[in-house]
Amino acid sequence: MSDRNWVDGGVSRRKVLITSGALGTAGLAGCGGSTDGGDASGGSGGGSGGGNTMSDSSGGGSGSNTALLNAEGSSTVYPISNTGSSYWNSNAPPSDGEYWGANDEGSVPGWEQLASDGADDMLLADYFASKFGFEPTDQRSSPPFPTTVGLSHSGTGCEAVTEGLVDIGNSSGPITAELDWSEEKAQNTVVDNVVGRDGQPVVVSSDVVDAGVSQLTGEEIRGIYQDEITNWNQIDGIDYDQEIYAIGRAEGSGTDTSFRLNMLGSADASMSGVDTRFGQNQQVAQAVAQNEGAIAYMALAFTGPEVTPIAINFDGTLYETSRDAENTIFDSEYPLNRDLHMYTLIEESNPDGGGYDRREAAFINMFLNEYGQTVFVEGSNYIPLPTSDLEAMKEKVSSVATEDLLMP
Repeated sequence: MSDRNWVDGGVSRRKVLITSGALGTAGLAGCGGSTDGGDASGGSGGGSGGGNTMSDSSGGGSGSNTALLNAEGSSTVYPISNTGSSYWNSNAPPSDGEYWGANDEGSVPGWEQLASDGADDMLLADYFASKFGFEPTDQRSSPPFPTTVGLSHSGTGCEAVTEGLVDIGNSSGPITAELDWSEEKAQNTVVDNVVGRDGQPVVVSSDVVDAGVSQLTGEEIRGIYQDEITNWNQIDGIDYDQEIYAIGRAEGSGTDTSFRLNMLGSADASMSGVDTRFGQNQQVAQAVAQNEGAIAYMALAFTGPEVTPIAINFDGTLYETSRDAENTIFDSEYPLNRDLHMYTLIEESNPDGGGYDRREAAFINMFLNEYGQTVFVEGSNYIPLPTSDLEAMKEKVSSVATEDLLMP
């Protein structure tokens, strides 16, 4: 689990209320908090780790809690969560067909479905928030409540949400592995909101690609990370005399946890072959691009021309990097495929509402439809949830929006 960088004396979100009036535009204009080992380049609209919300979810309409909703954690989940936060805070009108609604050239994905449900005359955040009892503001850039996303690690996000320091803990690894919890403890403490999937790729530097390396076996990758293979010419069929530079993510990151679980069989498996570790996916991508002989594991969203995913052969099945291949890293069967989580703390004051603060439910619900999956998940180069999983998640979150719970 990663070291945390919280200020001493952090205040639980269960104890302090900052209303949207007190926040004003400050909640939308700041930059994200920083943690050790990473380029914490700010979330949309404010610092991470605030402890500046409350868990009251009993009121509806004007009685609803309109405090800042803050998220913190995984750099893998960050592109999804932060883009969603930016869209939410913009509260765009239906006439803005680029982000929300339709224009003369067409409409955003999923708009027709949302319009049939009443979104055609509502601003973006107004629409999703109204499903959970919030009054629309009818004002661009003024959502019913503001949101912010900070950048750190999965372990940090899981710690922060369970300690009540943030509303949502973003994680690309299961909280059971990140915090060494039992499944029972996790089920009794947090709600696991899965918003998408990542076909976690293994990438190599451009010189390795130029040397003809387009695929490896699972055994060869395990051999590299367990210090059994140290030069590219030790791999059958590769005539490239270059020392391998094995890059890993920081311990405590969901990317590292998931890789150990899925590739090495255990969250605490030895990785003695790692030459260096980095705290963020962005840093891993930069290191691969700038070093010869490099190999790394990372999130799909951060791959590119100089950070090339390779195909992997697992037990005779070759998983290729094209979405159109018969077997691909975008498939649910791909062994390194993993869920992307937005954990929320079970609210003791609202057990009948699924354990959610209704701000959390409203924001997360935005990702659980064709619009959210296409714009925020697939738009970040991740994998949309299968229909059955999406409907199950949506049903769980939407259970908060019942008539009795919306009463003031």
